[in-house]
Amino acid sequence: MASTTITKAGGVKLRLYGLDWSPQMAGLSRTFDYLVAAILILAIMAGFHIHAMLTIGDWDFWVDWKDREYWVTITPVLLITFPAAVSYITWEKLRLPFGATLCAVLLVIAEWLTRYHGFHLWSYFPMSFIWPATIIPGAIMLDMILMLTGNALLTAIFGGVIFALIFPATNWTMLAAYHLPVKVMGSEVASVADVIGYAFTRTATPEYLRMIERGTLRTFGGHSTSVAAFFAAFLCIFMYLGWWYLAKWLSNVVTVPNRLKKMMGL
Repeated sequence: MASTTITKAGGVKLRLYGLDWSPQMAGLSRTFDYLVAAILILAIMAGFHIHAMLTIGDWDFWVDWKDREYWVTITPVLLITFPAAVSYITWEKLRLPFGATLCAVLLVIAEWLTRYHGFHLWSYFPMSFIWPATIIPGAIMLDMILMLTGNALLTAIFGGVIFALIFPATNWTMLAAYHLPVKVMGSEVASVADVIGYAFTRTATPEYLRMIERGTLRTFGGHSTSVAAFFAAFLCIFMYLGWWYLAKWLSNVVTVPNRLKKMMGL
């Protein structure tokens, strides 16, 4: 039970759960809450960023790798993981449908900080070569469907599909200019992305690594784009549900009986 009393000095004292809370104690409690919130935000940002770098890696590092069909396939599938897990916490515990958008915004901030300071200032790559993709529109759709339905299964079915299908469309405006064909040395024809990749050699084994394969997304409008996007949409349904229930399992509080208490006569 909570109650408020007025002291003789005119101060206000709050009694909550049998404890007297002064304004100074309330301020310290609020400061502690801010610190916990900041630590959680930094933890989500760092964890999601490391997850993206270890799983997607070069597919999203370089602009000349963004013409592969794997970029459209694996990026939504692997980036719906943290939004699904955090959405369970924010929705089931706080009833706030913003977990996916929060993760997407934090990932974009972490990506731009890394690309600008680590790749641009440190390694001298131009930003036109290393810009990161965005998943913010898809995350907004995930949160909106969760808010309207309140159901994880419906969010996975409809939100997961939209999350994957909207990914190529939202990044098209940034990528389209790099798919234009240009002449190199008067005879050879290549895309703008390839020319940038040839000019700025990245460290790898061998020193320059560029995949030459069939099934590219050079036009970003061929059949491989839609096939890859719909396949990613199918996988996103199961990935969303898997990480939703993983967060549910990890957030359960399990108590263990204290056997020493009885042995010590307490």
